[in-house]
Amino acid sequence: MGTPDDPKLRRRLGLADAVTIGLGSMIGAGIFVALAPAAAAAGSGLLIGLAVAAVVAYCNATSSAWLAALYPQSGGTYVYGRERLGEFWGYLAGWSFVVGKTASCAAMALTVGFYAWPSHAHAVAVAAVVALTAVNYAGIEKSARLTRAIVAVVLAVLAAVVVIVLGFGGVEGARLFVGEDVSVTGVLQAAGLLFFAFAGYARIATLGEEVRDPERTIPLAIPVALGITLAVYATVAAVVLAQLGNAGLAASRAPLADAVRGAGQPGLVVVVQVGAAVAALGSLLSLILGVSRTTLAMARDRHLPHALAAVHPRFGSPHRAELVVGLVVAAVAAVADVRDAIGFSAFAVLLYYAIANASAMTLGRRPIPVVGLLGCVLLAVLLPVASVAVGTGVVLAGALGYAIRRRM
Repeated sequence: MGTPDDPKLRRRLGLADAVTIGLGSMIGAGIFVALAPAAAAAGSGLLIGLAVAAVVAYCNATSSAWLAALYPQSGGTYVYGRERLGEFWGYLAGWSFVVGKTASCAAMALTVGFYAWPSHAHAVAVAAVVALTAVNYAGIEKSARLTRAIVAVVLAVLAAVVVIVLGFGGVEGARLFVGEDVSVTGVLQAAGLLFFAFAGYARIATLGEEVRDPERTIPLAIPVALGITLAVYATVAAVVLAQLGNAGLAASRAPLADAVRGAGQPGLVVVVQVGAAVAALGSLLSLILGVSRTTLAMARDRHLPHALAAVHPRFGSPHRAELVVGLVVAAVAAVADVRDAIGFSAFAVLLYYAIANASAMTLGRRPIPVVGLLGCVLLAVLLPVASVAVGTGVVLAGALGYAIRRRM
């Protein structure tokens, strides 16, 4: 564990700020990029896959909220696993979170690039990472204010998509019915991919050291943010599916823009593109916050270089962790493929939440964490083969590093 001399972060965030950061992480680029690959996997069972992802996310959120109330520190499940299951499981959760969310950061940065300037997507992605790292470096309050503005813009754009498609489009309710092309495996694989778009509530828990009255605020903020997100996702997914149909949705690279275009409003497509870029910026901002705070917690325990545990004397931010995370994310975003990043991220983050649920089981509240643990494991192993293979290799590399460090 960290030493008493390690500098602490400042408690500056209230309930509204915590909910906003959670919304900024979830109601982001996930809804713009995850629907198409999920529809390709699920067939006409897309909405079932969304429901499964929501159930697993609810179990994970509930387990995380219980644990966050007991351990209101930066680090999230890294701390919970360490305290409830032992040092190795905490380390494995932290490692999975850092590598998985680094991939998520790269995916969000690339989404900004593909919507803002497709021919120079990777360069734009790197620039976005640099800019938002600078914002986070200046302190959590500035990040929360920017996230609040981004969430407002994204919700307005998503509402506009729904109104335009319902008002002018050729929506068909029959397209929402489940057909013969549905398989259990396909639905569960879609749920795993859609989980990528739900996982942002972890950001609230990882900021536990910066939230005022964390024992009350965090358990309330997590389900509120998740509930709002689920309502938004379900509405948008149903409307887009009713407009494009499953085949059209699965083949689309920009499904929300295509739904607006199909509704006979091509002039408004640019609004959706701007909304997607802003949403990705919001997700990226919150993701970098979460990864840097988990890095801070692991550095305090010397699972990562202890120099990264420094807190800026003026801004109250983990500035060295912020800079290192930003550098790594920028490097990954310069070369990564967005769909590969989504699959790998989903695998690593599902493992992270599996450990969260296992930790919550030690509290004696069994049904919800048991369902969450089984759901995380099932969705992780049913992701695309390449995602499972790469994810397993990276997690095993982290475990090997832990073993070597312990031996030394």
